[in-house]
Formats: sequence, C-alpha cells, structure tokens
Amino acid sequence: MSKKQSKIIRITASYFIIAIMAVVIIYPLVWVFGASLTPGTSISSSSIIPDNPTWGHYKELFNPDESLYLTWYWNTIKVSVLSMLASVITISLMAYSFSRYQFVGRKNGLVTFLILQMIPNFAALIAIFVLANVTGLINTHLGLILIYIGGAIPMNTWLMKGYLETIPKELDESARMDGAGHFRIFWQIIMPLAKPMIAVVAVFSFITPFTDFILAKVLLRQPEQYTLAVGLYELVSRQYGSEFTLFAAGSILIAVPIAILFLSLQKYFVSGLTAGGIKG
Repeated sequence: MSKKQSKIIRITASYFIIAIMAVVIIYPLVWVFGASLTPGTSISSSSIIPDNPTWGHYKELFNPDESLYLTWYWNTIKVSVLSMLASVITISLMAYSFSRYQFVGRKNGLVTFLILQMIPNFAALIAIFVLANVTGLINTHLGLILIYIGGAIPMNTWLMKGYLETIPKELDESARMDGAGHFRIFWQIIMPLAKPMIAVVAVFSFITPFTDFILAKVLLRQPEQYTLAVGLYELVSRQYGSEFTLFAAGSILIAVPIAILFLSLQKYFVSGLTAGGIKG
C-alpha cells in the first residue's frame, strides 16, 4: 500500500468516526427540538419533524401569567454568574498561593483537596441541609451559591495550580526586581498568562447551576426561588397533567447562555499564552 493510499484511508476513517459521533450527539438534540414543537403535552407521538409544528410551548414559557419559566431562568443566570465570578477569584488566589509559596500546611492542604474532589457534593447532602438550616440559608440563593463555590474549589484548585506551575517563576523574580508587589505580580503578570485555565474554571462553574438538581431541590422550597433544573422537573413530575413538550421547549433554551459563554471563551481554550514569556 502506497503512502498516499494509507493517508486517504486514515482520513476517511477519521471522518467516519467523527460523523458517527456527530450523529450520536446531534440526534437527541434535534429530537428534543422536534418534541418542543409538537402540539399537546405528550411526547409519545413526537418525531424529529412534527406533523403540525407549533411555537405555542415557547410562547407559554415566556408568558409570566402561565409559567414561572422566566423567573427560573433569571434565578439560574444569577446563581451561575455569581458562582462563576466568586469561584474564579477564590480558586485563582488559592492556586497561586499553592503554586508560588511555601507555608505550613501546604502539603496537607493539597492532599485534603485531592481527597475532597473524589467526594461528590450530594454525598454530604444531610450535613449541607443541617448547616443551611442552622445558618438560615434554606430557600435562599446565597446558600446555593456558597455550596457551588465550595464544591468547585478542590478540583479546580488542583487544575489551576498545575497550570500556574507551567508559567516560569523567572517572570515573578523579574517583576520583583522591578519593584512589583505580590498582588501586582498575581494580577498583571500571572493572571493574563493563565487565561486559558481561567476560562475552563469559569465555564465549569457557570454550567453547574444549570445541571445540578439534587442540591437545588433540597435547599429551594418555593417555586419563585427554583432554578431551571428544579422548575423543569416540576413540569414532568406531576401525577396528572405532566407537560413533557413544555419541558422539551424549556430544556432547549437552557443551552443558549452556555453556548454564548463557551463561544466567547473558546479562543482561550487553545491559545498558548505562555509561549515566549521569557526572552532567550
């Protein structure tokens, strides 16, 4: 077999695998979108292309008199943005400290984070509920935000610490010789070079409130406080009158802010901002 034939076979096989994965990923999304356009409340007769498509379910979602969807959407956006900002700031400071400084308890702290990231948040569900009840954070978004921040710290601190250690410490030393302080080095030198990892942490932290159901269901008690995961679950958990097609329409719209954030930060995922940081 010639070199050219071998290359053609490899390329063909690669595109074939990509096509299969694309179908596996895209087909459920297209089917859910078709279900959201299906008249009625049942999805038993849904198909990718409905016979009589309608946008009525989307209109119902955006009608405050018929649905609390906009309230749930705003609650989720608020929790996601605040959790993302607080997580990025907290994790960046912690990762920088573990990466650049030697202090008492540093090794034990890293080991503790390593152990904690193996335990999911819902494993401590009872303790979280008791703590939230004692502190008066039941049915508040603040309690949910604090839990999301705490849950994001262990794994993401390890991720960012590993990335910061790839940034040469000679940059820190050069900045100190020029009279820069610790915070200035962190803010003006290290953080711009760590934008790819900051983007990853930001996306992970932003997505969590959209996908989490258990913690939000335990803490939030009133429909006006629900996030999207809990609110949409209520649409299909009723004993009578479950709104499956309305649920499909609501789930499609969840992807909009996540897609916008991902596309906005996409360039940082592949950029190597540390290349050439030190002149030869």
